[in-house]
Amino acid sequence: MAIGYLLIQARTAHDAVPLSGVQVKIQGEQGETLYDLVTDESGETRKVPLETLDKSFSQNQYYAGVPYKSYNVLGQKEGFDRIYVAQIPIYEGETAVLPLMLVPMEQRQTHQGQARIFVGKPAVAMREPRSQEGGEADPRIMRQVIIPNPITVHLGAPGSYASNVQVSFPDYVKNVASSEIYPTWPEASLRANIYAIITFALNRIFTEWYRSRGYDYDITNSTAYDQYYVYGRPIYDSISRVTDDIFNEYVRRQGQNAPYFTSFCSGSTVSCQGMSQWGTVTLAENGYTPLQILRNYYPNDVEIAETQAIANVPSSYPGTALRVGSTGLDVQTIQTYLNRIRRNYPAIPVITDQEGTFGESTKAAVTKFQSIFGLAADGIVGKATWYKISMLYTAVARLAELDSEGTSLGIGTVPPSAVLRQGARGQDVVTLQYLLDVISEYYPTVPAPAQDGIFGGGTQQAVTAFQRAVGLVPDGIVGPATWKKLYEVYLGIGNNVPGQDGPTGPGSGGGGQQPGTGSGVREYVVKAGDSLWLIAQRFGTTVEAIKRLNGFTTDLLNIGQVLKIPASQSGSYIEYTVRPGDTLWLLSRRYNTTVDAIKKLNGLSGDRLDIGQVLKIPAR
Repeated sequence: MAIGYLLIQARTAHDAVPLSGVQVKIQGEQGETLYDLVTDESGETRKVPLETLDKSFSQNQYYAGVPYKSYNVLGQKEGFDRIYVAQIPIYEGETAVLPLMLVPMEQRQTHQGQARIFVGKPAVAMREPRSQEGGEADPRIMRQVIIPNPITVHLGAPGSYASNVQVSFPDYVKNVASSEIYPTWPEASLRANIYAIITFALNRIFTEWYRSRGYDYDITNSTAYDQYYVYGRPIYDSISRVTDDIFNEYVRRQGQNAPYFTSFCSGSTVSCQGMSQWGTVTLAENGYTPLQILRNYYPNDVEIAETQAIANVPSSYPGTALRVGSTGLDVQTIQTYLNRIRRNYPAIPVITDQEGTFGESTKAAVTKFQSIFGLAADGIVGKATWYKISMLYTAVARLAELDSEGTSLGIGTVPPSAVLRQGARGQDVVTLQYLLDVISEYYPTVPAPAQDGIFGGGTQQAVTAFQRAVGLVPDGIVGPATWKKLYEVYLGIGNNVPGQDGPTGPGSGGGGQQPGTGSGVREYVVKAGDSLWLIAQRFGTTVEAIKRLNGFTTDLLNIGQVLKIPASQSGSYIEYTVRPGDTLWLLSRRYNTTVDAIKKLNGLSGDRLDIGQVLKIPAR
């Protein structure tokens, strides 16, 4: 009897919030319940065995039947809508990891709704024709190849009335590979196919194939035009491991920077001029390497290139794996990130090593992180682990930023009365953009708009997507009905998502100062990269004064920790790193100061800001 495995992960907000206590039923093809499971503190069930067919069937292109057995999953938790995932393929020897992305119920919602996802057979088993159109960018245009994170996927054919979803690029690639081919294929075949999938997507972005035509997405999930993506489907371990290793590598022609147009089709049920997916299996079985397989279908001068430019990831891989005995800033960076991630994933042990020194406690934290996120649990920070830690840190830190902004905005519980439409400006627009920003973390079809106080095209797109998601007329105008629904959804997130604080928004902590607790004392929330020396310099005090006021015996700080700062000195400030959507006006509102005060402190003559720029913000 052939056996495969299924593991369920219940997480939301781009993996940043694990959902424990989710009731999970695994059902057979006749609807019978095979397992009753409950997710743990990391949002996971135990891995369970399931009967399936011998993997040789999925490795034989001439087998006419379905080469696997299918199962169904129902997930439910109080405060969230249920989710039902049907027709999940299970393959011999493969672990299918199923993400259950439960949506928080609205504040006044009395009955759980239910989302339904159908997985079904991969594209390689379909008979629909593929007519992927595309081309190469002008080789004279040497733009840098940047990994989009997130990538925006249209869940339908180009121009169709369908939703967009935003997903991290590695997760997108894993989903497409799991939706296109069989995970039981030889590794060289998997790698060749995943290189083609990565490069096809990067070609769409590099050539602005859809954006230049006025669409608000990067790629579609239509197999006729692009490659198959099934929102909410399971990912297979063999595919996940390969993708984590090569997600920032792509195919190009020698002497060119542009990603090559790597079209493909099954080569069995469907033929095309590009790569034959089934053909890669035969070549791999004959000993071909992934690059040799690619050169068999594309020009002989194609090569594998790598880019370290990944959007919205705070730092790139240093090039050398970190392990016990490593020292320096890269080690401190990973320690800082893991300490912040631990607030959301308490199963990760505390790091007690000296900052910048990779000792046994750092190894233990890395190993547990790897175990939770399906990486090889060896305690070594290689490329795959580095980027996974960096991406998850970005997600959890973003929740803290949202809370900091929400607190300063004073969202409250009563919506504004203004009717907003494109062209509007001001405080109510900032409130709208903040609400949409929070909601976008839990509703993947709602994009996050820039928080600049200007109701432009991006804000209108976000409003329209929100209205469509909650069943309102998608007119892009924020009137009483839309304001009411925004607040109900927002407050539902605060009430139901673990670790949320109700009306003030998701997360806790932030990068800025908080109101003082007494005469001559203010509070400061520790953020990434802080040290006692840097904080002392910002606030015009000394390390010893901060340690004495807080009763510290060491210099160790944790992200999110609240410090008491002596406030008797004048001229104090905090440092803030500019992110997309920031403006001087928005920052002045957020930190209770003025545009002129920020410009004066930083010696600015204009209002322009650059992403990554470090500003001094007056501390009040």
